[in-house]
Order: sequence, then C-alpha cells, then structure tokens
Amino acid sequence: MEPTFSRDVYSSPTRQLAVSQYMSKVYLWMTMGILLTGFVAYGVSTSEEILTMILTNKILFYGLIIAEFALVIFLSAGINKMNSLTATAMFLLYAAINGATLSIFSLIYTSESIQSAFFTTTVAFAGLSAFGFVTKRDLGPVGSFCTMGLFGLVGFGLLSIFFPSMMGTTASKIYGLVGIIVFAGLTAYDTQAIKNMAPSARDSEQFQKGAVLGALKLYLDFINLFLFILRMSGDRRR
Repeated sequence: MEPTFSRDVYSSPTRQLAVSQYMSKVYLWMTMGILLTGFVAYGVSTSEEILTMILTNKILFYGLIIAEFALVIFLSAGINKMNSLTATAMFLLYAAINGATLSIFSLIYTSESIQSAFFTTTVAFAGLSAFGFVTKRDLGPVGSFCTMGLFGLVGFGLLSIFFPSMMGTTASKIYGLVGIIVFAGLTAYDTQAIKNMAPSARDSEQFQKGAVLGALKLYLDFINLFLFILRMSGDRRR
C-alpha cells in the first residue's frame, strides 16, 4: 500500500516547480542508493575473506537474500506507518545489503564488462526516465504489459532453478532480451507514475516518504536493467 498523494494541488507553473523539486529528491535518493550499492559491492569483492564467507556460508547468503525481499516488502507495504527517517534508513540498508550480494558477480564477469554494462545502463536509464518524465502519453498500458512480462520472467527463472535445461543458450538470450525490454518499459512507466503522484506539501513527512519510495522503485529498475544488460553483454571470467 503506497502513500496517497494529490495530483491536482498545484496549478502550473507552481505545480511544475513542486514536481521538479520532488523528482529531484527522488533522483537524489536513488543515486545515493546506487552509489552505496556500488561502494559496498566493490568493498566486498576486494575482500577475499568477506566474499568467501558469503559464498561458503549458506545461512548468511540466503539470510541476505531474505533480508532484501523483506525490506522491500515491508518498506513498500508499511511506509504509511513509519516516519521518513525509518523509511530512509531501510532504503539505505537495502541498498547496502544488495551491494553485498551483487559482489559475487565480480567472480563471474570481468571488471571491464561490469564497468561497460554500468555505463550503458546509466545512459539508457537516463534516456528512458527522461522520456517518462516529459511525455504526455499515458504509459499505463506499457506498465501493465511490462508487469505481466516481469511475472513471466520471475516464473521462468524459478522454473529454471529446478529444471536447468530450460535455460539453454537460445532461451537464455531470449530471457535476457525480454528482461531488458521489461525493465526499460518499467523505467519510463515508473518515472511517469512517480511524477504524477507528487505530494501536496513539499516539506511534509509525506513528501519525504514519497521520495524514498519513488527512489526505491527507480533503483530497482536501474539495478535489474543493469543485471540483464550485464547478462547479455558481459564477458565471463575464464
């Protein structure tokens, strides 16, 4: 359940200024989350002891995965019941834990591939989010289509864990391509949706919590887009 925001509080140009300030805060928190994730991922990947501990201790590894899911669910569903400080702390904690789990990709892909995928993702995300921000076309149908695609990706991914043969070379490429398309669409859609839900008071708790929740959505779009681009274009270590 998300905070209830008013769409028609401001009349242009006052509303435009309010939306601009709101989106600036959303992008600020999203960027801070991504930087924190990158910092933690780099720190863990360069520490053989920590990386080995995560990979060899199943309780720790799966505990981190479960903690990530729990934080996202709790933050999304319970944000109306918490204050902005708690919401911000939970988002940053999630970003840090995500960095720890993503560090394992440093063992799979070369550092050059990871850097290239990150740069490509940054450029693509900026363009897609900008489109979602400025377009006057309703992206609701795009969001619905991509959400269905997301469920398909999750379902196929879970099945491939139990039936590895499903994820053959061709299927893996199609899976990666669909993933890029889905999160590209969600990036534009979520940006528009967040923009349209600008809260009525710029310095209120609702404003702060809404910005954090919006940042979480765009953060998830960015990270997943990055992972699918890395999957499709990354050079694996030999």
